[in-house]
Formats: sequence, structure tokens, C-alpha cells
Amino acid sequence: MRPTAANPRTSQSLFAALAAGVLVLTTVSACTSTAGDTAQSVSVAAVGSGIDSASNTSILDSSIVHSLSVDVDPATYQTMIDTYIDSGKKEWISATVTINGSVFTDVGIKLKGNSSLMGLRDEGPTSKSAVESTTPASPTADQEGPDTWPEPAGLGPGGSVSADEPESLPWRIRLDKFVDGQNYQGETDIVVRANNSETSLNEAVALELIGAAGMPTQQASAARFSVNGSDEQLRLLVQTPDDDWYADTVAGSGILYKAEAGGDYSYRGDNPTAYTEVFEVEANNSAQTGNEYAPLIAFLKWLNESDDATFAAELDQWLDVSSFADYLAIQELVANSDDIDGPGNNSYLSYDEVTGVFSVISWDQNLAFGGMGAALGGGTTGQQSDEVESAEGFRPPEGLVPPSGMERPEEMQVPRGMPTGDGSGRGLGGAGMGGNVLSEKFMANEQFAALVTQATTALRAELYSSGTAQQILDTWTATLLAQATDVVPAETIDSESSSLAAYFTA
Repeated sequence: MRPTAANPRTSQSLFAALAAGVLVLTTVSACTSTAGDTAQSVSVAAVGSGIDSASNTSILDSSIVHSLSVDVDPATYQTMIDTYIDSGKKEWISATVTINGSVFTDVGIKLKGNSSLMGLRDEGPTSKSAVESTTPASPTADQEGPDTWPEPAGLGPGGSVSADEPESLPWRIRLDKFVDGQNYQGETDIVVRANNSETSLNEAVALELIGAAGMPTQQASAARFSVNGSDEQLRLLVQTPDDDWYADTVAGSGILYKAEAGGDYSYRGDNPTAYTEVFEVEANNSAQTGNEYAPLIAFLKWLNESDDATFAAELDQWLDVSSFADYLAIQELVANSDDIDGPGNNSYLSYDEVTGVFSVISWDQNLAFGGMGAALGGGTTGQQSDEVESAEGFRPPEGLVPPSGMERPEEMQVPRGMPTGDGSGRGLGGAGMGGNVLSEKFMANEQFAALVTQATTALRAELYSSGTAQQILDTWTATLLAQATDVVPAETIDSESSSLAAYFTA
């Protein structure tokens, strides 16, 4: 049984052994498929610096820098990329995945994310498949791309991704997608996250702070990641909110809905098919079978049609008000510009079948703490750029230049979680540019807004003033310094850690 995600991870006695570089042999067994396929048991040695296989720890054990490699047929990979570029569809393909020396065949992998893949779609048809070789090659005569390749799209982690570097892309990896029951130490489904920084410390710390505040979160760990023998990159692995996660993390029976990027919390009528592209049912252990969207539709109808007085009087019948205030407060504290009312609409809605109320669950923290000074972030430590004109107090990161032809609209507001001249820090507002009817109505009500202010003050004391955040950051930093300086220089780890620490005292 995995520990509940609401509890913060604690330092383990294993860390001292890891830091000393203890390597142990073990046998890691994968389950036998009920479909007849078998993931073989493999006797493996610890792979990479500091891995102690004998502890039988999860791939999400954050005290270890794990090793994760993918081998995929180049033609299959290219077809998947072309499909995504042409249609935006993310198809599952089969690959061989090696985790800390254990080899798993016929594993399902697919692209993961939306803004994290923005640059991939903007680069147009790919000219070659770099997964065939770690050495970039010039296009042949029949593989020429356009005369001028576009500038990286967007200002998020996906602005500079490329199909030629699959080791830099965000991925979802499901060990049991094609082989039923296949798992690694009980884990079957993980996400390889994209980030603007080299360490991903911003997302790792944000996730753990959410858990330390007593809210549902996802476990995460660092890993060396490679594709088809490429150079290893340090990436963050994050737990996927699925049925197992929901059962372990959120007590009781209910339904978990994932808000999709490009969608919103609008009421779209009573036909469930109108909601399938904006909310995906990720988990369901309720009695609602075949009619999973009914509670969601009822909530969205009330939310969008209620006037201010009705909203104030009846909200607690539909939403866990205290929990939502805590959610908005923690997102403010970790300076996440891409939460419920950010451009990515990143959130999960959990419906409690017993109480009949919803709660909002955090997801996608790779732009937390100002995106570590990249993308739209910069947070309190961002420096004024000579090339980018400041507006309403927003200070872009030093050296940030918008992509060619992109200018900030005059009326565009700074996303919540980033500094603004009036200190409001609210969202962008407007479909497709952030904004959320739930958070906007909530913050427009003085009583509810006061709850967010109170929660922010309490959590700041609990997490920042107490030193808890610094302890979490120190533990992650020490792990990377002990085990990952072969892929990220110690100076970079120290620098990014120091930049992050500045938020705790700002």
C-alpha cells in the first residue's frame, strides 16, 4: 500500500546509505498477465549512482535518482509524432522500458501534455527521426524542411521541445497498457514531466508542499531519462491520478474528473457527450456507472446559472468551501500561474458521493514558483529585461524575449500567482486565456475571499515561516547533489535551489 499523498514525505535512513554510494543486488519481479503475457522476473544490479535495489522501493521514492530508459521503433515513433502534428491526437505505442535495470516489454507510451507540447506542433512535419541516432544529422535532399523553421511557440516548457529529441518530451508511461498486471513495485502509470529548469525542483517542491498542507497531491521522484540510447536527461517522474491513486488518496466513494486544456467550467447543456472533450473521467468508485457525468453537469449548471446571492447562500451544498479556499491559497503561495484559472485549466474535480459536494485537486505544477524564472514566470525574483517592456508591475525573467511576432495584448492581465502592480495576482480572464467561473465568483464574494486570505496567512506560517519548505527543498537538493551531478552540474543544482529558496522569505 502506498502512503497517502496527503502526508509529506520524510527523510529515510536509506538516504545516508545512498549518499555513500551503496549498491546492492536484488531481484525485481513483475506480475504475470491475466491475458497470458508474462513480464519476466529479472535479476538486476543497481543502475546509476546511489540506487539501492534491495530496498524494493517504488519508482516514486524521492530519496533515489532512478534510471528510466525507453527503446522504441523509430518508424513507430515517427508515425506517432506525425499523427500528433497533423491532428493533435496522442496515440499509444508500444516500447521496451527499463526501470533501474528491470526490463519491461510491450509497455504503452504516449505524449503527455498540451502547452508542454506546443513547440512540437509548431515545428511542422518532422524532417527526420532523431531516435535512430544520438548524433543529429543534416536532412537529406528528400527530407528538407521549410526554409525558415518557426520560432519556439508559447512561453511554457513546451516552447522549445523538438521531435528530434524524444528524451526531452513529456511522456505518459503505462506498464500495464498492453500487458495486463505488469508493474514495477506496484506502480503501473507514471508521467515524465516537462519543465523549464534543469532540476525540476520547482514542481517537486510544490507537489510536496501541497501534501504537507494536508491536500491531495501526487508523489514524485527524479530520474535519469533516455530514449534509444540518447544522452540522459534529469527528469521528474510524477504519479498519475488514476483509480489506484484516487482510492489511496481520497477517502470514500466518488468520481474524479480531469479538466482538459482548452476547456472550461461552462455549462454545455444536459447531453453528457458535450463534456467528454473538456472533462475526462479518470477514476470512478461510485455507484454512478454509465451516467458518470450527471453530478458534474448538475454542478456546472448551478454554478453558471446562479446569481451572486444564490451562489453565496448555496455554494457549500455543491463545493467543499474550506478545501477550495485552501487550494487557492496554496497555489498562490507556490506562485503557480497555470492552475484552475490559468491558460491550461489544470485541475481535477473530485465528486464525493456521500456528501454530494465537489472539491478541486491540484495538478500540473511545472510552472510553480514562476516556472523557475522561465516561461511566463519569474515570480518575485524575476529581473526586468531590456527587451521586454514591463506592464502593470510584471517583471519578466532576465533575457526573456517573446517569440517572433508575439506581443502582449494591451489589456492582458498577468496570470494569478505572478506579481502584479495592484497585488491582485488574478487570472487572465476569458476563454482560452485563463479565467475560471468558479474561482472568479468565489473571489468576488468578500466572505469567500477572506477565507483565502486567512488560509494563505496560515499556510505561509505553517510551510514557510516554520522552515518546512526549506527542509523539503534541502532534502531534494541533497539527493540531486549526491546522485545526479553526472547529468546536471552541482553549480546548476545549487543555483536553482537558491532561486527557489528566495520565495520562502519573499
